[in-house]
Amino acid sequence: MIPTLLRVLGSEYSRPVRRTVALMAAAAILEGLSYALLVPVLRALLGDTPADAVPWLVAFGAAVAVYAVLRYLGDLSGFLAGTTLLRGMYHRLGDHLARLPVGWYSAGRVGEVSVLASQGVLRAMGVIAHLLAPLVSAAVTPLAIVAVLLAFDWRLGLAALVAVPLVAAVQARTGRSMAAADAERAERDQEATGRVIEYLQVQPVLRVGGRAAERFRLLDDSLRGLQRASRRSALSALPGVLGLALTVQAVFTVLLVLGTYLALGGGIGAAELLAILVLAARCADPLLSLSDLGGQLRAARTELERLEKILNTEPLPEAAEPVRPERHDLSFDSITFRQSDRTVLDGVSLSVPEGRRLAVVGPSGAGKTSLLQVLARFFDVDAGAVRVGGVDVRAIGTEVLMARIAIVFQDVYLFDGTIEENVRLGRYGADDAQVRAAAAAARLDEVVERLPDGWKTNVGEGGALLSGGERQRVSIARALLKDAPIVLLDEVTSALDPVNEAAVHAGIERLMAGRTVVMVAHRLRTVQRADRVLFLEQGRIVAEGSHDDLLRRGGPYAGFWQVSMTSVAGE
Repeated sequence: MIPTLLRVLGSEYSRPVRRTVALMAAAAILEGLSYALLVPVLRALLGDTPADAVPWLVAFGAAVAVYAVLRYLGDLSGFLAGTTLLRGMYHRLGDHLARLPVGWYSAGRVGEVSVLASQGVLRAMGVIAHLLAPLVSAAVTPLAIVAVLLAFDWRLGLAALVAVPLVAAVQARTGRSMAAADAERAERDQEATGRVIEYLQVQPVLRVGGRAAERFRLLDDSLRGLQRASRRSALSALPGVLGLALTVQAVFTVLLVLGTYLALGGGIGAAELLAILVLAARCADPLLSLSDLGGQLRAARTELERLEKILNTEPLPEAAEPVRPERHDLSFDSITFRQSDRTVLDGVSLSVPEGRRLAVVGPSGAGKTSLLQVLARFFDVDAGAVRVGGVDVRAIGTEVLMARIAIVFQDVYLFDGTIEENVRLGRYGADDAQVRAAAAAARLDEVVERLPDGWKTNVGEGGALLSGGERQRVSIARALLKDAPIVLLDEVTSALDPVNEAAVHAGIERLMAGRTVVMVAHRLRTVQRADRVLFLEQGRIVAEGSHDDLLRRGGPYAGFWQVSMTSVAGE
């Protein structure tokens, strides 16, 4: 547990934990050794001269005082380290996530990271503040007491030593038996959470279809599954709890019987027997607490392992000596790109001169969006090279590459803040005049003027308080403010009404002016503004040329165009 925690924290943050563990271990050892002073204290008190116990009582009091100071310092160190490292862990996780390729952030991983960042880090760092002290005490204090018993009487010490492997075996067995049950419970918990969210999100559809009752049964089934998994988890822990309690009680009974036998035989006195009983009882207390700690530690270990897995994810390699391209033309040299054992792009070669526009069209799954992603280096290609200004993108520093590219996606995400704050993400440090000019070019000023709070209007999480067209205008204004020489467009008007589509088209025209552009087109009327058109099918280029040339040639592009125009006419 502790080694995993230290690995997750890393060398920068692990030192306070090591110091805390050292303080807690010293306190636990001193606690166990201080009980050795009970033997001379009780021997004197039960002897002919009770006054002889005074020096031993003073020594015992001093040992307890030093233990109390060490325990206080250890607990305080644990609390301070936990709160400090919580912030440090967030920074380390955030820094690492910022270095991972954008393509790593699939929908499933975004959910996993969000849960881990909100609950997982808190639970993992809570180990330091709340669980480390009882864990160290449960592991170290009994061993110190066993050492005292061995020094006092080897027979009693050996009897107590038998409990060590027995307790370790019970705990290991409990951990193994609980692992599957805990995993199932976590899975059921996640499934039930998803069902609850789904049930709330699709209420309009369910009510219109009159199927709310059916959906409720699905949710109820998932909650019953969670209940059964929780019950199995509790039942699987029961043998471990009982086994630990029986083991500790059995060892305590053995020590009591053995101590009594030795006392009756004259091997030890009544004072020593009383001291043995105190030591055995104090040894049993932290061992029995392992049952309560076990579940919390397993949950924390699961979170630590998830954190470690993410932190061990390798970011895309950075060039040792990054190259800064001087031009902004683009080229793809026989690139091959695979995802999940599927070849998405297969031997694609093309070039886009600086300041020209390339439109990429094709059926769904042809690899259009992937072409943009490898150009922006969301992923690295498996073969070939993607070049900007004649320089392989893998040889360009990430910040330099991103500074040269503006991307407008079909699905726009806005941060929970004001419209102005979201536009300013395009370029920090831009003055008000530049922000207003970018907004006017994107026709965002029309939206701002009709909103009661104007530029201070809050967009909500993900931009939920704005319409799709309004979000696109914010996104285009942000890209215009960035003023990057390369623009990537992933069909930004496919789901807009005519008014917003016209406004967004006007903003896109301003954005593309004088820049190198690669645009994915789902609505083919946008390709008429391109200098060249590329038709992709199953990750390969099957047609290339100007829009008019491709129509004259016939073939897949002409057929695709005809279907698109028929669809538009039907609207």
